[in-house]
Amino acid sequence: MRLTPTERDRLLLFGAAELARTRRARGLKLNVPEATALIADTVCEAARDGRRLAQAIEAARGVLGPDDVLAGVADVVTEVHVEAVFDDGSRLAVVSDPIGSRPSAGGSDRAPAPGAVLPGPADPEPAPAVVLTVRNTAIVPISVTSHFHFFEANPRLDFDRAAAYGMRLCVPAGSSVRFDPGGAEEVGLVPIGGDRIAIGFAGLVDGPLDAPGAKTEALRRAAACGYLGAEEQA
Repeated sequence: MRLTPTERDRLLLFGAAELARTRRARGLKLNVPEATALIADTVCEAARDGRRLAQAIEAARGVLGPDDVLAGVADVVTEVHVEAVFDDGSRLAVVSDPIGSRPSAGGSDRAPAPGAVLPGPADPEPAPAVVLTVRNTAIVPISVTSHFHFFEANPRLDFDRAAAYGMRLCVPAGSSVRFDPGGAEEVGLVPIGGDRIAIGFAGLVDGPLDAPGAKTEALRRAAACGYLGAEEQA
């Protein structure tokens, strides 16, 4: 029998789902591959029976509950994608929250899964050590990310470079601040932590920030390269 790759995938999925059904019938709780296969196969079989997409997804959502799977599976299998052949053609079915993993409105009583990472209390936002007015003299927007050494930010940003030495933006990690062309923004800065070593960026420091003469040399380099806000302090 000659099968297309899609047909072979469908038979593989069906075989995995049948294994899941057999194990569940023996009273075993399903693991991630078994639960995923059973949910996806339920969609495909519903489509084969002539149900519409929404009906197939609803059937898949009801096939398993949190008590049918091993601890932690409901937290991992939060969405199942499967392409099924319906009467009107192939459609991608997205089964979200397929094992009832979302907590109810009154909260969830389920214990955390083994090995789950539990968030601790949020750290309070630090207060800015320095507040500077920054003006973008460029004709394009400029964005600066949270942990960029602000002293070395784009040369067309006009601000007090000396005051920004050894500082970064006082914003959540991974975020950024955008400066629109011709606009001015007030930003808060905090000292760079850790070993306070600046490597890379614009290459104005490339070493320990607090080494003797490092700030003076960085200002000299910035002024020589045309960084606004450094000329008068170099």
